[in-house]
Amino acid sequence: MAVAHKSVISFGLVAIPISLYTATQDNDIRFNQLHKEDRERIRYKKVCGHCGKEVKQEDIIKGYQYDKDHYVIVTDDDLEKIKTEKDKTIQILHFANLNQISPIYFDRAYHATPEVGGEKAFELLRAALLAEQKIAIGKTVMGSKEKLMAIIPREDGILITTMHYEDDIKDIPKTYKKPEIDEAELEMARKLINTMDTPFNPSEYKDEYQMKLKELIETKIAGKEIVAPKHEEPSNIIDLMDALKASIEKNKKSTVTKGP
Repeated sequence: MAVAHKSVISFGLVAIPISLYTATQDNDIRFNQLHKEDRERIRYKKVCGHCGKEVKQEDIIKGYQYDKDHYVIVTDDDLEKIKTEKDKTIQILHFANLNQISPIYFDRAYHATPEVGGEKAFELLRAALLAEQKIAIGKTVMGSKEKLMAIIPREDGILITTMHYEDDIKDIPKTYKKPEIDEAELEMARKLINTMDTPFNPSEYKDEYQMKLKELIETKIAGKEIVAPKHEEPSNIIDLMDALKASIEKNKKSTVTKGP
């Protein structure tokens, strides 16, 4: 697995050299765009808006538009020159509780591993965070952006997740008037939650739609007809309390059928 980024975790006088590896991957099936007429791939070219010529990657530079049709050119060397040693490290700003942070702030996850010579300090940080049930909040520059980060201890290592800044988060587009909920409805809803309360086990979840998509493709390759599944009959339950009661009974029966 290729290293996504190299850095140093810094807090106090302690410096821990680390490598970051992307922690997730995209397993979705991808479709190519084809020309309907002859079924050939659609190709995209980078073309100059002035002369109309196709431009190669090595001939493309970065420019910031500060006025109409006026750009200031910024090179990779320019970006490196404004980085301080502090910018190149992951500076721990403070420690916090993970459950105090809304999930909306988390962005991309990386597995962190220590570089040679940093193993002891890395393990000490991981063990101390885990013992105190804390995470570390830090900042670093990746590419041309300063990233806010959460350093999260795990039993088998450290996970580092980039975070959104507060001004990156959009407001709820539309609020709603909260209706009154009576105690009986609330109690029934709590019972339904309790009947479905089980530990989170990631191995139990599979992307079922992707599996259907693979079957569809294999069926099409074999030249067979695609048969749509039968639709389930809609429920006739309209009353909220009746729906909650029926859901609880259904979950109880499901639990009995599955067994311990």
